[in-house]
Amino acid sequence: MIKDSYKLSATEALAASASGRLSSVELVTSCLARIQQTDGDIKAWAFLDPDAALAQAAECDRIRKAGMATGALHGIPVGLKDIIDTAKMPTQRGTPIFAGRKTDHVARLVEHLREAGAVIMGKTVTTELAFVHANETRNPHNNAHSPGGSSSGSAAAVAAQHVPLAIGTQTNGSVIRPASFCGTFGFKPTRGVISRTGLLQTSVSLDQVGCFGRTLADVALLTDAIGSYDQHDPTSFARPRPNMSAGAAADVPVTPDLAWFNLPFNDRLSDDAREGLEAVLDILGPQVTRMDPADTLSNLVAVQARIHEYEIAQHQAEVFDQHWDQISETLKPIISRARQITKAEYEDALEVKASAEAFFADFFIEFDAIVAPSAAGEAPRFGEGTGDPIFCTLWTLAGLPCVSLPLLVGETGLPIGVQLIGPIEKDDRLLRTARWLQSQLAQAAD
Repeated sequence: MIKDSYKLSATEALAASASGRLSSVELVTSCLARIQQTDGDIKAWAFLDPDAALAQAAECDRIRKAGMATGALHGIPVGLKDIIDTAKMPTQRGTPIFAGRKTDHVARLVEHLREAGAVIMGKTVTTELAFVHANETRNPHNNAHSPGGSSSGSAAAVAAQHVPLAIGTQTNGSVIRPASFCGTFGFKPTRGVISRTGLLQTSVSLDQVGCFGRTLADVALLTDAIGSYDQHDPTSFARPRPNMSAGAAADVPVTPDLAWFNLPFNDRLSDDAREGLEAVLDILGPQVTRMDPADTLSNLVAVQARIHEYEIAQHQAEVFDQHWDQISETLKPIISRARQITKAEYEDALEVKASAEAFFADFFIEFDAIVAPSAAGEAPRFGEGTGDPIFCTLWTLAGLPCVSLPLLVGETGLPIGVQLIGPIEKDDRLLRTARWLQSQLAQAAD
């Protein structure tokens, strides 16, 4: 038995389990005790069934003792954002409209988690319909601050050491930004790597699945376990996925060439975030090319908003029509505005999106990754929104793989992430570059 095993990363816990030093029941019991101790203040969980979690863990231990095959996540606790359908657990989507909602359907990614041997701990809190209106979750580093959104509870649960791994989604900045605010690793792979079947649909063109973990290896491991082709998901592709874990463990064959965009909205960065990022760029020195991109790149922010708003108004029209009185005053004006977007305007936006994808395909011929902020700075105070997603918008629109590394600390002691963005379907190379970046900064700090 390992004391305080809730502190272990997923890869550490797997190694301990394989060597016989830790059982899944011991690990889950430790995590549950941690949740009971701290979640009264953090409020990361929308649903938690300790007995069911322990039963899953006991079955994992039985399988291991019997000498049967074990999966890539065997016995490891995982939290799921509360928009992911899971049989025998409610999926309430961050709104009273769906309070107590249960379904017999299981999301495709949950099937993969089960096959990999993961222990599904429960559902983590999300914002209302995974959009802009915050719920009750607080930042584990300082509960006077927001954890970000919309994957609020997933980021907070990993940061608070409730679980080593959690799953979120990103339509704009809903994985990378909370990872930055909560000081975890956050990874959103290439659009289409992970199936969205069985998840709340807010934007068929933009919704993407991502992961939170304590290490780069952890998010790679989880992504490998749940990534697959799904003929029912229109963005899924019938090709092999990059080997994320191999990438996260590999050394770069040559020193990477990185880019930094001097975008007009960089003035939204807080002073401490700007200073921290400048220090990172100074350490990387000539490996970073600073660029003044065309204004059309900044215009993609409005394109993303048009697609997102038009599609959520279409996909969730029945919910809005039948339950308007239960929709927050934060969301109502956005939906009212969305309903004024014409089909022609929407189709024009989709064409621009396709052009952006083509631009980045050409761009990454010369560069290994883009360095960017993960967020504008430290987490905002609770009640002042979930933070500005603009530093994620362009990459999400284009479906690019993105990773947030918890490298900086703000002026009040809260974490600030550094984001790396890579080319489509070369996620393994992005993670390899991220590993290199971490090593460069560690050497500079010595």
